[in-house]
Amino acid sequence: MSPMHQSHKLRNSLHTALLLGGMLLLLLALAASLFGSDALLLMLITFGMLLLFTPRASAWLTLRLHHARPLPFDSAPELYRIVQELARRTDLPQYPLLFYIPSATPNAFAMQEQGQPLIAVTDGLLHSLNEDEITAVLAHEISHIQNGDLYVMMAADMITRLTSSLATAGWLILVIFLPVWLLTGAAMPWLAVLLLLLAPLASALLQLALSRTREFDADLDAARITGDPHALARALLKLEQANKRWWNWLIPIPHKTGSSWIRSHPSTQERVQRLRSLAAEQQQLRISRGQTGFYEPWHAIATPAHWRNHGVWY
Repeated sequence: MSPMHQSHKLRNSLHTALLLGGMLLLLLALAASLFGSDALLLMLITFGMLLLFTPRASAWLTLRLHHARPLPFDSAPELYRIVQELARRTDLPQYPLLFYIPSATPNAFAMQEQGQPLIAVTDGLLHSLNEDEITAVLAHEISHIQNGDLYVMMAADMITRLTSSLATAGWLILVIFLPVWLLTGAAMPWLAVLLLLLAPLASALLQLALSRTREFDADLDAARITGDPHALARALLKLEQANKRWWNWLIPIPHKTGSSWIRSHPSTQERVQRLRSLAAEQQQLRISRGQTGFYEPWHAIATPAHWRNHGVWY
């Protein structure tokens, strides 16, 4: 790993630890302000129990909702060869299973079901990117799996939900006891009120920031695995163009418009800039052959592509 990669990796890991720690501290501060310091240990135990025993959303159900189907090896042997080589380079204990989604929207996402990694790709992705770019996108998804991002984001989502639930309970307590405080002249717990107002929003913003950090980390690892950061940069630009809504073509909006605080993914321009700043690794890291159109046989078994609006995918 080059010094630049090590520096980026260390910075992203530090950001992840600080953001998760900040979310947890916010949750504990809210619990302490509402129920006292004795609630801190109880809240930590509750968080741990929920993390261990809360049922996970079924990956198979998600794939079914997207009308995904298993991708046969005989239909895309080159794609399987690339995925297996990427999995070998990242030391994944199991090769990811591939699924095909009959959607014209170019996209991909990674999931796990009982330790088995799964990667779904759309028809639009397979037919709008060349082999180098598809390899880079698959390396990005495999990096999410290898880095444990699915579990990190699940933990962050759990903290945000707990914070929101505590804030709701706090408002109920405030409404119930407000007449008592007014009649007795007792001091209002202004710190608790301030936390009730700010904690849910702050936790949600920290979760979005954490998601952006994990995206940067997956980009970094994908560039290291493939040795071709420019391929992922090109893929990101193509995906952004392909996923533009019709009104974006009628009314072009500069990419800097809007706050980055409310984005689950970093801006494409920032990701591309970071990728281009990375020096390409040695040429023997190359996995794909750079050809285009090598998925044409898929037209024989693909259902007609159609547009879907499923929000942000990994």
